[in-house]
Amino acid sequence: MEASEQQEEGRDVAAPLRPRPAIAAIALRAKARQRERTQDQAPLTSRFLRILKRLQLGIRDLIEEEAAYGRAILFAPIYMGIGAIFWFKAGNDPPPQAVIAGLLLFAGGFVFRREVGRVSRHLLFAGMLICLGMALAQCESWRASTVMLDSAVTTTVTGQVERRESYDNGGWRYVVRVEATEKPSIRRSPQRVTIFVRKQADAFDLGDRIQGRARLTPPAGPALPGLNDFAFSSYFNGIGANGFAYGTPKLLSPADDNAAGSLLDMADIRLAALRNSIGDRIRQTLPGDTGAFAAALVTDERRAISKDTTEALRIAGLTHIIAISGLNMALSAGIFYVGLRYLFSLFPGVVQAWPTKKFAAFGALVTVTAYYLISGFGVSAERAFIMMAIMLVAVLLDRPSLSLRNVALSAIVILILSPSQVLGPSFQMSYAATLALVSGYSLWKRRRHRESILSRFRVLSPLLFVSRFFGGVLSTSFIGGASTAIFSIEHFHRLATYGLAANLAAMPVVSFIVMPFGMAAMMLMPLGLDGPFWNVTGEGLELVIVIAKTVAGWGGDITFGRQPGWLMPTFIVGFLIMSMLRTRLRHLGLVLSLSSVGAAAFGSGVPKPDLMISEDGVLVALRQDAILATNRERPQAFIFEQWQKALVAPEYQPPTILPGDSRLPHVSKSDRHRRLSREEESAVRKAMEEALDRTMQGSFACQKGAWCVAMLENGAMLVTIENAAYLPPACDTANIVVTPIRLRLDHCRSGAMLITGATLRQTGSIEMALATDKPVVSAAFENPQRPWTRHRTYDWRTDKFGTPARPVPTVSDSAE
Repeated sequence: MEASEQQEEGRDVAAPLRPRPAIAAIALRAKARQRERTQDQAPLTSRFLRILKRLQLGIRDLIEEEAAYGRAILFAPIYMGIGAIFWFKAGNDPPPQAVIAGLLLFAGGFVFRREVGRVSRHLLFAGMLICLGMALAQCESWRASTVMLDSAVTTTVTGQVERRESYDNGGWRYVVRVEATEKPSIRRSPQRVTIFVRKQADAFDLGDRIQGRARLTPPAGPALPGLNDFAFSSYFNGIGANGFAYGTPKLLSPADDNAAGSLLDMADIRLAALRNSIGDRIRQTLPGDTGAFAAALVTDERRAISKDTTEALRIAGLTHIIAISGLNMALSAGIFYVGLRYLFSLFPGVVQAWPTKKFAAFGALVTVTAYYLISGFGVSAERAFIMMAIMLVAVLLDRPSLSLRNVALSAIVILILSPSQVLGPSFQMSYAATLALVSGYSLWKRRRHRESILSRFRVLSPLLFVSRFFGGVLSTSFIGGASTAIFSIEHFHRLATYGLAANLAAMPVVSFIVMPFGMAAMMLMPLGLDGPFWNVTGEGLELVIVIAKTVAGWGGDITFGRQPGWLMPTFIVGFLIMSMLRTRLRHLGLVLSLSSVGAAAFGSGVPKPDLMISEDGVLVALRQDAILATNRERPQAFIFEQWQKALVAPEYQPPTILPGDSRLPHVSKSDRHRRLSREEESAVRKAMEEALDRTMQGSFACQKGAWCVAMLENGAMLVTIENAAYLPPACDTANIVVTPIRLRLDHCRSGAMLITGATLRQTGSIEMALATDKPVVSAAFENPQRPWTRHRTYDWRTDKFGTPARPVPTVSDSAE
């Protein structure tokens, strides 16, 4: 009793010496406020450094976690592509010795310096693959070595037909291996040219030797500086010139297997002949756009589809159906694979005794290989075949078939075989869509899924299957469209906004009608039983065309102008971070991509030029807001449509055609060396000045077949002439003179800017900004010394390549 009382008293005595809980909390809050005041009094730089240090530690932890997943192989094609892009975009060919030395240096450091840190080792890995990409690009350029035609010429071509493709208007496009040229004989004759023949009833067979008069022109360069250079793809495809035939060429001798050359050439011609026969049979069974559509799905011959249908498919966002790409390969392999699995399931003994899954994968591999061989070896078909083959081989080896590693491996194979494809829209868009879909699928698999209550009712199983299918189509179309939108804007300056609705309506038709019955028709074609199946396929394709034209009628085709140069690289970096990483670092990629798109959307954009000149000098246009005024009543559609999209100028203003004037001298095309008298020059100058009063500012007034004049916004006068005889009065009158004639002069006697065909041959297309007193000139080529542009500096008189002394035209001081 006493002890307990003493203890109780002791507690009572000691109690005041301990802080009560409320008092302790108040003391802690006071100390916290004191620390905050101390931190607030600390220098701002110290707090910023502490924040940076914490952020650095957090990012380092995430990087270490990311490295633990072992995904370095995913970056291999990225580094190889960077090296290839750097080589192709360089102003001159990088020295091969430097590229090989860099490759050996980085490879040696990566192999032998294993003790360096993880970051340093990854940098060595990146440097090695960048140099490898440059070396592969150099090797592809050497391997191509295509002779490009240096200037337009009309000559008699004798050669052998290697490829052919039909047009919807009855014409044929032939790829001819040139054997000889006459009248005149081309000194630097290209090995292969494409020749278009109008309305030919009976097409030539592959291997036929033909001869005919043709107009050949070099492959087109960019329509404006920064746009697509078609000569680049022609160089690596082995095409040195394009042209059309005058009349129908005559057949010299039919195809001869013994004259085909090597076994590889013979096999190539046989495959091309098989492809043409398949396309002809399909078009005979299904006439019109339906047959052309079906043939395009099999043989990749798209030119037979009418322009209206092609444009409707483009506006509706359904052009990926025409191209033999991942969709076609996946559907063909999937249908064959699933069909074999179901067939084997009918025999339980076989399923239990044999690996039927691998048998089905091998059969699907044979199917897609045959599909690729008859598809024409297009870029998208090559990419889709390699990736599908890797996935099916992964099934044979009991490895995951759908993974980012397989995507990276297929990209590595393509970059080794043809690194030039890295700059093409087909490569970029197909891999962007594939990477986004595979990454999205992987992210979806890692999530926790709850079983739906509706799945417990078997009656609702068909409804759930339909909802899942359309949900898959919806999500696939959305991811694929979102991932390729920026590439479509960059390369084609347009975007189909209703593509999601069109794909949602068309893809079930393609998946359940077109591809299954089309595959059955192809398998039964050797037996002659393919007709009924092609009819069903045609009904499905007819429905797809109706869907495309219906959605295209809604509009939704938004045109975008040229985008800032930083947009694509920034978006791609963010997209790769978002789709390839697994930790929270991937959110940085989403922020980077969205911020880059937002900055481009709300920014001022790329400055638009006021004056555009085509690379041949024939077409000249002036821009005022959304209106393009040209010096031609019928401008070249190939060039003019690119100008309209790149400059977002849909309205067209034709020139004012002046009536004939008896006071003016009559100068024919054959009199291009004629010199006008002083009286004639004075009459022409007066007529040019009077013509300005008959048209408004920013538009052309033309004396048909002679010259055109226009008053620019800055008060300068522009004259285009079609005959060199008008050069003296044009130079005396105008500030800028443009002519397609190749003159040896590079300036006017008055100091006015002179742009001739010889100038444009080296510079390519030209654009000018006229906001200031002195025009700001931009040319497509500053120094055309790359393998696919070097033909622009060739002089057939001396048989030598030159270097332009002043490729970009300027205004002399006297003109100012």
